[in-house]
Amino acid sequence: MLNDPAFDLKKLSVTVTSPGVIHKDLLVMGCTVSEYGDAAPGHVRAFDIRTGQIRWTFHTIPQPGEAGYETWPKDAYKKIGGANNWAGMVLDEKRGMVYLGTGSPAVDFYGGSRAGQNLYADCILALNAETGKMKWYYQTVHHDLWDRDLPCQPNLVTVKHNGKLVDAVEQSTKDGLVYVLDRDTGASLFPVEERAVPTSGLPGEQPWPNQHFPLKPAPFARQVFTEADITDRTPEAHAFVKERFQKTRSGNKFMPPSLEGTLFFGIGGGAEWGGNAADPDGILYQNSNEMVWDLKMMDLAARNAEIASKGQSLYQANCAACHGADRKGSGQAYPSLVDIGKRLTGQDIQAVLKTGRGRMPSFEHVSEQDRSTLVRFLLNTETKASKTDDQHSAGAPTAVVAKSEFPYIPPYINNGWTRFVDPDGYPAVKPPWGTLNAIDLNTGEYRWKVPLGEFPELTKKGIPLTGTENYGGPIVTAGGLVFIAATYDERIRAFDRKTGKVVWEYQLPAGGFATPITYQVNGKQYVVIAAGGVKNGHKPGGSYIAFALP
Repeated sequence: MLNDPAFDLKKLSVTVTSPGVIHKDLLVMGCTVSEYGDAAPGHVRAFDIRTGQIRWTFHTIPQPGEAGYETWPKDAYKKIGGANNWAGMVLDEKRGMVYLGTGSPAVDFYGGSRAGQNLYADCILALNAETGKMKWYYQTVHHDLWDRDLPCQPNLVTVKHNGKLVDAVEQSTKDGLVYVLDRDTGASLFPVEERAVPTSGLPGEQPWPNQHFPLKPAPFARQVFTEADITDRTPEAHAFVKERFQKTRSGNKFMPPSLEGTLFFGIGGGAEWGGNAADPDGILYQNSNEMVWDLKMMDLAARNAEIASKGQSLYQANCAACHGADRKGSGQAYPSLVDIGKRLTGQDIQAVLKTGRGRMPSFEHVSEQDRSTLVRFLLNTETKASKTDDQHSAGAPTAVVAKSEFPYIPPYINNGWTRFVDPDGYPAVKPPWGTLNAIDLNTGEYRWKVPLGEFPELTKKGIPLTGTENYGGPIVTAGGLVFIAATYDERIRAFDRKTGKVVWEYQLPAGGFATPITYQVNGKQYVVIAAGGVKNGHKPGGSYIAFALP
């Protein structure tokens, strides 16, 4: 496939956001790819650490003759990407096995070109570290239409199950679920039901008719946005959210995306890329987000029919899914492109489009002429073109029809990654908005659940701790403490691992949107956090701060 001209990886974005694992003389790596129609395949690769040569490759989108090929349309591997391991992996050195989770297939919210179960997207995989041969898989979401990729590395734990010690692998999910699987077989240690879900999707879509519902542990995040969840922080906030709620769809977490719009949990956690921590007793410490997201699909052909500019058509086809049709973006991850000329020159934008930057993939598959047209549109210097000329652009309706080509232009695109907030910018749901959970993986029961983070201005008004959105994970120490920063109030805290009570906190100079580490020097233990800030509009930082434990 790497030699197929339709999938020239030199023109696509393939980066790395998490380190791999080293087993003997091999470095096993995942990758980060685009989530749109230009996504590269999410292969997992093992490199010889001495020569740099690839020793084995596991195709997360199977090729002919490989198991799982039948769960996609014919030759899907030539034109569909994603299903990548971007969040990290873990190694069981004794077994010589690598355990990892994969992401959703491209494109995120429309699967009309990929009818089927779509293995091995949204899967927990057990791979032989020396050969890349798969021992087992467990798919958490079939035919993903909700961007529910597995957002953090699995955790290797040993638990007491039916009176016996069992080596297990634990995986947390964006929609607040915990899977506890036998490390050797992939079988769930707790009951999981397969239930029927809605199958009425957009034209051309074929949603999978059933999905997994783990019965234990209970979800650590809300599953469905209901009228009872609407914020009551103020009467005005309640009325605003209720009006929007009544005009959209809700009621089932697996309701397919629609033109009417859906309010749901899951894009930004439950769990997120900071991961979690587990102690030798089999207790999992998991932080969680409780944010509602506002997803609304757009008919690209209908949208293009209203467009009078080639640049605008190119923008709708290539950029709107992340930065929004209005160019306003959704926070730091997908920044606003309104007045981008005040921050970047045309030459700067050209460079980013060609090579990519951070989460922004390369758009080298778009011709240089069309990239120049797109730059002029972003800088508001484009001369309007006729609709006839637009018909020949990469994002025009004629390109939308050509579904077999790469990059794939879907007929429907999403409105960006949009949080649903009240008029004052607070989450649209009742608190808690962020939590820290202690889950006993031996029994599937919760030890405790507490709010994580606060909005000081609300606390001063007498409102109980609300928790905040949080990005970054916890660590647990042998001394019985759980350290975590991650919160929007830019603090780091230590919780008693047995009770969930805060025993220490410190105001950081910038947000600690990372996972702490701990180490020891000359018998003294330290905890370090990276206070980099800059998440979703927070001020920038740039400090590593170390604390000495008494």
